[in-house]
Amino acid sequence: MSDNDIQSTQSRQFQLSRNAFGKLIYTADGDDEVHEGVVPVRSFPIAAPDVGIAIVSTDGRELAWIEKLSDLPDATRLLLEEELANREFLPEIKQIKHVSVFASPSTWTVVTNRGDALLVLKGEEDIRRIGESALIIADAHGIQFLIRDLKQLDKHSRKLLDRFL
Repeated sequence: MSDNDIQSTQSRQFQLSRNAFGKLIYTADGDDEVHEGVVPVRSFPIAAPDVGIAIVSTDGRELAWIEKLSDLPDATRLLLEEELANREFLPEIKQIKHVSVFASPSTWTVVTNRGDALLVLKGEEDIRRIGESALIIADAHGIQFLIRDLKQLDKHSRKLLDRFL
């Protein structure tokens, strides 16, 4: 078994690679069909991003199921993580530096895992709880920001956020 061989839940091994155009190529052992342009899809992108990944063909058919990314060989895991990162844009807020006013609309200055950003909060309804300690904040431009764990924010950030919750 090579580094790019994976075991699916159907006990079928397959390989992933990239073509010259950067598209993912899927081939299953014992199957002569090559699927070009496959897409990895997370089942629970916020609550459990590394659990339950489907490899889907261009026509929407599930080709393989991966229980946990951590179970994959390093080369395959890195290839899938890179592809998922390219497809998903959900900046994660690490710190809230400043809020213009404690009424809506307000402009927030935040630090994300992708750098500093300004977001405009139209109203408190744009802050949605996801599970116990995660939040999704939609700004006026439709960009969604994630706070993965409220408890991980610094005291100043939590204090600013509490004014809107």
